[in-house]
Amino acid sequence: MSYPPLLLHLRIPFGVYLMPVFLFALSQADSLDWNSTLACFVALHFFLYPASNGYNSYMDKDTGSIGGIKSPPKVPKSMFVLSLILDSVGILLVYFWVSNPVASALALLYVLASRAYSYRKIRIKKFPVLGFLHVSIFQGVVIFLLVSISTGRTILYDMEFMVSLCMAFVLVGAGYPLTQVYQHEQDKKDGVKTLSMLLGIRGTFVFSSILFAALGALAFYYFGILQQKWSYLLLFALCTAPVFGFFNLWMRSVFSKPEEANFENTMRMNNIAAISVNVFFIILIFLEHSQS
Repeated sequence: MSYPPLLLHLRIPFGVYLMPVFLFALSQADSLDWNSTLACFVALHFFLYPASNGYNSYMDKDTGSIGGIKSPPKVPKSMFVLSLILDSVGILLVYFWVSNPVASALALLYVLASRAYSYRKIRIKKFPVLGFLHVSIFQGVVIFLLVSISTGRTILYDMEFMVSLCMAFVLVGAGYPLTQVYQHEQDKKDGVKTLSMLLGIRGTFVFSSILFAALGALAFYYFGILQQKWSYLLLFALCTAPVFGFFNLWMRSVFSKPEEANFENTMRMNNIAAISVNVFFIILIFLEHSQS
């Protein structure tokens, strides 16, 4: 099925790759207000994330493969206005439906950050380290805070909460350089120097492997040491085994054949990671909140 370019560049299905942070925040909520949870989900996955995708496409005007689209069509000029409308509706949904001013402020902060990432006169994405930190913080830490506050979680900046913020950061950061690994030539033509370009193809995989290891260590400390829920740690290991398995096979393949660092394998990695990690957090939500 073919979709109009305007709809295609919103990349609504791409939200599934950003869902782990949302689900992680839900799994750690004190209790779930399903009305606020639905509001937050709709605002993020049908308005704010698509608006960010569309605005990024409008600014980049990519002709090569981008996340979720192998052959992107020309971006319509109306995308700019549509992205503004979607952002505005998303923020208003949080403000009126969730009815939490702090959550609304975080939604606005996310929108401004996503604009600064792509906007030609700021273009944070062209700086390799700053771009990485920017995405990991705003798609990881800020979204985790937004969802946590929207669901009414009592925010105590203790060790457990700080570790959960670190996990949110790494959940995004570990895979972020891998999404750039096949775009070096396209980014170079656009004047963008990504973290993957800075590290090189092999360095990108080494860097991501370090962050994957950090995610495992954080999960061990968070679920095992801090929460004493060793069964959750075992579940984490079982659910994420396909991710680490495919990543190691892909890394070995790329080290012998660099051309294996391509769009198709990147999307396979994204799909396996999204399914595996989302399933883990969905199970956690059921275990933690099935009685609420």
